[in-house]
Amino acid sequence: MGMRLVLVSCCAPCSAGAIKQLAETQIPNVDDFIVLFYNPNIFPESEYTKRMNEQIKYCESCGVKYAVLEYDHDAWRNAVRGFESEPERGGRCSICFEYRFKRAVKFARENGYNAIASVLGVSRHKSQQQVDNAAQSVCDDILYIPIKWDEGMRSQINKESDFYRQNYCGCEFSIRKI
Repeated sequence: MGMRLVLVSCCAPCSAGAIKQLAETQIPNVDDFIVLFYNPNIFPESEYTKRMNEQIKYCESCGVKYAVLEYDHDAWRNAVRGFESEPERGGRCSICFEYRFKRAVKFARENGYNAIASVLGVSRHKSQQQVDNAAQSVCDDILYIPIKWDEGMRSQINKESDFYRQNYCGCEFSIRKI
Protein backbone atom coordinates (compact mmCIF):
# COMPACT_ATOMS: atom_id res chain seq x y z
CA MET A 1 0.00 0.00 0.00
CA GLY A 2 1.24 3.46 -0.88
CA MET A 3 1.09 6.60 1.13
CA ARG A 4 -2.01 8.31 2.40
CA LEU A 5 -0.75 11.86 2.70
CA VAL A 6 -1.84 14.92 4.66
CA LEU A 7 -0.74 18.11 2.90
CA VAL A 8 -0.38 20.85 5.52
CA SER A 9 -1.33 24.13 3.87
CA CYS A 10 -1.22 27.78 4.90
CA CYS A 11 -3.04 29.28 1.90
CA ALA A 12 -4.12 28.66 -1.68
CA PRO A 13 -1.30 30.63 -3.36
CA CYS A 14 1.34 28.53 -1.57
CA SER A 15 -0.44 25.19 -1.99
CA ALA A 16 -1.74 25.47 -5.56
CA GLY A 17 1.20 23.78 -7.28
CA ALA A 18 1.48 21.04 -4.67
CA ILE A 19 -2.23 20.27 -4.91
CA LYS A 20 -2.01 20.09 -8.69
CA GLN A 21 1.04 17.81 -8.53
CA LEU A 22 -0.71 15.51 -6.06
CA ALA A 23 -4.02 15.55 -7.95
CA GLU A 24 -2.23 14.65 -11.17
CA THR A 25 -0.31 11.86 -9.33
CA GLN A 26 3.05 13.43 -10.09
CA ILE A 27 4.35 12.44 -6.64
CA PRO A 28 5.33 8.74 -6.58
CA ASN A 29 3.75 6.32 -4.09
CA VAL A 30 0.99 8.69 -2.95
CA ASP A 31 -2.29 6.80 -3.27
CA ASP A 32 -4.50 9.29 -1.49
CA PHE A 33 -4.17 12.79 -0.06
CA ILE A 34 -6.08 15.46 1.78
CA VAL A 35 -5.30 19.15 2.17
CA LEU A 36 -5.26 20.19 5.81
CA PHE A 37 -5.94 23.82 6.70
CA TYR A 38 -4.87 24.33 10.29
CA ASN A 39 -3.60 27.85 10.92
CA PRO A 40 -4.41 29.21 14.38
CA ASN A 41 -1.42 31.53 13.91
CA ILE A 42 -3.25 33.67 11.37
CA PHE A 43 -4.45 37.00 12.73
CA PRO A 44 -6.83 38.73 12.67
CA GLU A 45 -9.65 36.22 12.31
CA SER A 46 -10.92 38.07 9.23
CA GLU A 47 -7.56 37.32 7.56
CA TYR A 48 -7.85 33.67 8.62
CA THR A 49 -11.34 33.49 7.11
CA LYS A 50 -10.19 34.97 3.77
CA ARG A 51 -7.35 32.46 3.51
CA MET A 52 -9.52 29.54 4.58
CA ASN A 53 -12.24 30.40 2.06
CA GLU A 54 -9.68 30.74 -0.72
CA GLN A 55 -8.16 27.35 0.20
CA ILE A 56 -11.59 25.70 0.18
CA LYS A 57 -12.49 27.29 -3.15
CA TYR A 58 -9.28 26.06 -4.77
CA CYS A 59 -9.60 22.52 -3.37
CA GLU A 60 -13.18 22.30 -4.58
CA SER A 61 -12.21 23.59 -8.03
CA CYS A 62 -9.60 20.79 -8.23
CA GLY A 63 -11.95 18.16 -6.83
CA VAL A 64 -9.63 17.29 -3.94
CA LYS A 65 -10.43 16.46 -0.34
CA TYR A 66 -9.73 18.98 2.36
CA ALA A 67 -10.22 19.42 6.08
CA VAL A 68 -10.38 22.60 8.12
CA LEU A 69 -9.49 22.28 11.78
CA GLU A 70 -10.38 24.51 14.69
CA TYR A 71 -9.26 28.12 14.86
CA ASP A 72 -7.95 28.60 18.39
CA HIS A 73 -5.75 31.65 18.23
CA ASP A 74 -5.56 31.98 22.02
CA ALA A 75 -4.07 28.48 22.37
CA TRP A 76 -1.53 29.30 19.65
CA ARG A 77 -0.61 32.56 21.44
CA ASN A 78 -0.02 30.56 24.63
CA ALA A 79 2.27 28.19 22.70
CA VAL A 80 4.48 31.02 21.42
CA ARG A 81 4.36 33.10 24.62
CA GLY A 82 7.73 34.66 25.34
CA PHE A 83 8.75 34.57 21.67
CA GLU A 84 6.56 37.42 20.44
CA SER A 85 9.50 39.69 19.61
CA GLU A 86 11.47 37.05 17.73
CA PRO A 87 12.25 37.98 14.12
CA GLU A 88 10.74 36.26 11.10
CA ARG A 89 12.42 32.80 10.77
CA GLY A 90 13.36 32.94 14.47
CA GLY A 91 12.41 30.79 17.44
CA ARG A 92 8.72 31.73 17.32
CA CYS A 93 8.44 30.29 13.80
CA SER A 94 9.98 26.97 14.89
CA ILE A 95 7.53 26.73 17.79
CA CYS A 96 4.63 27.66 15.50
CA PHE A 97 5.55 25.01 12.93
CA GLU A 98 5.94 22.34 15.61
CA TYR A 99 2.61 23.32 17.15
CA ARG A 100 0.80 23.02 13.83
CA PHE A 101 2.55 19.79 12.84
CA LYS A 102 1.62 18.17 16.18
CA ARG A 103 -2.03 18.81 15.36
CA ALA A 104 -1.52 17.54 11.80
CA VAL A 105 -0.01 14.32 13.17
CA LYS A 106 -3.02 13.87 15.45
CA PHE A 107 -5.35 14.42 12.47
CA ALA A 108 -3.36 11.93 10.36
CA ARG A 109 -3.53 9.22 13.03
CA GLU A 110 -7.23 9.76 13.67
CA ASN A 111 -8.06 9.56 9.96
CA GLY A 112 -5.83 6.73 8.72
CA TYR A 113 -3.13 8.78 7.00
CA ASN A 114 0.46 7.63 7.29
CA ALA A 115 2.45 10.56 5.86
CA ILE A 116 2.62 14.34 6.02
CA ALA A 117 4.02 16.90 3.61
CA SER A 118 3.77 20.65 3.78
CA VAL A 119 3.84 23.88 1.84
CA LEU A 120 4.67 25.94 4.92
CA GLY A 121 8.17 26.65 3.60
CA VAL A 122 7.11 27.74 0.11
CA SER A 123 6.71 31.41 0.99
CA ARG A 124 9.72 33.67 0.60
CA HIS A 125 9.06 34.69 4.21
CA LYS A 126 9.89 31.20 5.52
CA SER A 127 12.82 28.81 5.74
CA GLN A 128 12.16 25.37 4.24
CA GLN A 129 14.88 23.87 6.44
CA GLN A 130 13.21 25.30 9.56
CA VAL A 131 9.86 23.82 8.46
CA ASP A 132 11.43 20.43 7.74
CA ASN A 133 13.25 20.37 11.09
CA ALA A 134 10.05 21.22 12.97
CA ALA A 135 8.07 18.51 11.19
CA GLN A 136 10.72 15.85 11.66
CA SER A 137 10.92 16.63 15.37
CA VAL A 138 7.23 15.84 16.00
CA CYS A 139 6.10 13.35 13.35
CA ASP A 140 7.01 10.14 15.26
CA ASP A 141 5.19 7.23 13.56
CA ILE A 142 3.82 9.43 10.77
CA LEU A 143 6.31 9.78 7.91
CA TYR A 144 7.29 13.34 7.04
CA ILE A 145 8.08 13.79 3.37
CA PRO A 146 10.06 16.96 2.56
CA ILE A 147 8.82 17.18 -1.04
CA LYS A 148 10.45 19.72 -3.35
CA TRP A 149 7.38 21.18 -5.05
CA ASP A 150 7.38 22.39 -8.67
CA GLU A 151 7.85 26.12 -8.21
CA GLY A 152 7.21 26.81 -11.89
CA MET A 153 3.81 25.13 -11.70
CA ARG A 154 2.90 27.10 -8.57
CA SER A 155 3.97 30.38 -10.21
CA GLN A 156 1.96 29.63 -13.35
CA ILE A 157 -1.21 28.77 -11.40
CA ASN A 158 -0.80 31.94 -9.35
CA LYS A 159 -0.41 34.08 -12.50
CA GLU A 160 -3.60 32.60 -13.95
CA SER A 161 -5.63 32.77 -10.74
CA ASP A 162 -7.50 35.47 -8.92
CA PHE A 163 -6.36 34.22 -5.50
CA TYR A 164 -6.57 36.50 -2.53
CA ARG A 165 -2.94 37.26 -1.74
CA GLN A 166 -1.56 38.46 1.54
CA ASN A 167 1.68 40.29 2.28
CA TYR A 168 2.67 38.51 5.52
CA CYS A 169 2.76 34.94 6.82
CA GLY A 170 -0.32 35.44 8.96
CA CYS A 171 1.27 35.79 12.37
CA GLU A 172 0.25 38.93 14.20
CA PHE A 173 3.84 39.39 15.33
CA SER A 174 5.21 39.54 11.79
CA ILE A 175 2.63 41.68 10.01
CA ARG A 176 4.38 43.54 7.25
CA LYS A 177 3.19 46.77 5.72
CA ILE A 178 3.58 47.29 1.99
